[in-house]
Amino acid sequence: MFNEIGVTQVTIPLPFRLNHVNCFLAEGASGWTIIDAGLNNDVSRDIWRPIIEKHEIKDIILTHYHPDHFGYAGTLQQLTNAEVWMTEIDTEAGLTYWEQDSLGIVNENYDRCGLPDNLSQLLTTDEQGFNPQVKPYPTVQHNLREGMKIVFGKYEYEVIFTPGHSDGLITLFNKENSILFSTDHILPRISPNISYWFRGNRNPLQSYMTSLEKIKVLNVDYVIPSHGKPFRGANQRIEELLAHHHERLAETYDAIKRPATIYEVNQQLFRNLNIHETRFAVGETLAHLEYLYVNNQCKKFLQDGTWYYENI
Repeated sequence: MFNEIGVTQVTIPLPFRLNHVNCFLAEGASGWTIIDAGLNNDVSRDIWRPIIEKHEIKDIILTHYHPDHFGYAGTLQQLTNAEVWMTEIDTEAGLTYWEQDSLGIVNENYDRCGLPDNLSQLLTTDEQGFNPQVKPYPTVQHNLREGMKIVFGKYEYEVIFTPGHSDGLITLFNKENSILFSTDHILPRISPNISYWFRGNRNPLQSYMTSLEKIKVLNVDYVIPSHGKPFRGANQRIEELLAHHHERLAETYDAIKRPATIYEVNQQLFRNLNIHETRFAVGETLAHLEYLYVNNQCKKFLQDGTWYYENI
């Protein structure tokens, strides 16, 4: 399929349980275009080096600000003089999230989650570990906007704004051939992490489910994700993802029959996680609790510096 659409998939290994990210290379309107970049590390450097030696890279499209997509973009831009495209929302997040002031606020909020002694510090240290993997930051010259058209390989794709996994995540859709570069919005084997990180969109889970319904209307045939292999039939996978989150919401609601901290709820929803995975789990737990709160299905209160949630 990639030959048919004029696109090369560039898979970059990651040092996590989610062990790879799919980036993409194709001819654009004025030269070669790269979609996403990997972490800023030797692995990404070694994979991209022969590619940028053979192709004149004019544009780098960043689908969102998470390190495995955004991290190597600054170095890649310096090596190629390419122009970088990204949504305004995720540009702001990418250029500020890993700075000390931002991480300090995150750490303060972790303390309000009812985490055991030292776990909030371990989680923040894990966050800080990404700092060298996202720098140097890219200079973003162009903001991606809803409805914008981008030539990538043999076809033209429309930018579709699909917040949830990040506040400014985009996907790319070719209507003629019913092809969707689903980025991290729709993945074939796992549910994308939907987290609230104490900043930005207050109800990312609602945004995510709304974005799924938005893509469902397109009835996409062929899906190319940023993790995992391409697959057919987006709508079946969308139904599975919606069902998963409704099930999780029911479990979350059940976990707060009596007042419970974010960490106590997290412990009921997730098991056997390392520190890196715990950070995502806490964020996802909070996203589900905030969904219930915003939709008037639970209340919350601050007691002795810790948030408690209780269903209504």
